Amino acid sequence: MSLGQFIKGARESAGLSVDQLAAVTSMRTGLIIEMEKNNFINCGGDTYARGHLRNIAPKIFLDPQVLVDMYNEEHSTESRKIHDMLVENNATKIPTERKTVSWKSLAILSVVLLAAIAIGQMIISNSKTTVAPIVKVSPTTSAVASPSPSPIATESVSPNPTGELSLTISAARGNSNIDVVVDGKHLFKGPMFQGDTKSFSAPASISIYLSNSGDLDLTLNGQKLAPLGARNQEIRKTFRSK
Repeated sequence: MSLGQFIKGARESAGLSVDQLAAVTSMRTGLIIEMEKNNFINCGGDTYARGHLRNIAPKIFLDPQVLVDMYNEEHSTESRKIHDMLVENNATKIPTERKTVSWKSLAILSVVLLAAIAIGQMIISNSKTTVAPIVKVSPTTSAVASPSPSPIATESVSPNPTGELSLTISAARGNSNIDVVVDGKHLFKGPMFQGDTKSFSAPASISIYLSNSGDLDLTLNGQKLAPLGARNQEIRKTFRSK
């Protein structure tokens, strides 16, 4: 498995698209695609390539040094030139093969463990008893939930001139998991990354679950609401028409 294939496998195991990884690392989408194809020519040299790898590694739950070591072995021109010069001057010998655990085996094992952890979290989440109409979603690594979520609150709201409730959720300061139930039916359940905005409307009620309420901005019927909670605090709230 090449370094590019290893990065792609870890990204997919982390549940991130190329665009999402580019957003959280402030890197160009095209550059990440090239790196996953094992092409590091456009990284700007060994120093910048290693910097990109150290930036990517924590977002896909890998040790940065593992990626740097793989890059040095496969792509680094600096380490190869120094080694070749030493061999030519008889300052070092070409190392003989030793029977040790290869980095490729460790890399494959890391990907398998990440996949197993993700499956285990899904099974545990699905086995929990839910409280209608709000369903608790298991938090992703991008938004850590508070250990003591707040109770469900209900607020009666006058509808807008169209006769419906209108709610807009913006991930203004960070990432969060959200779950939205409109008139008793699930309309959206999943992560929101910083910069995302989603809007919902309903004739009677909108129920929401937020895993990181302090980093979200909510606008109800055109009026911006005060923060519903602190950073990393879970909030459940229902808005109903009067």
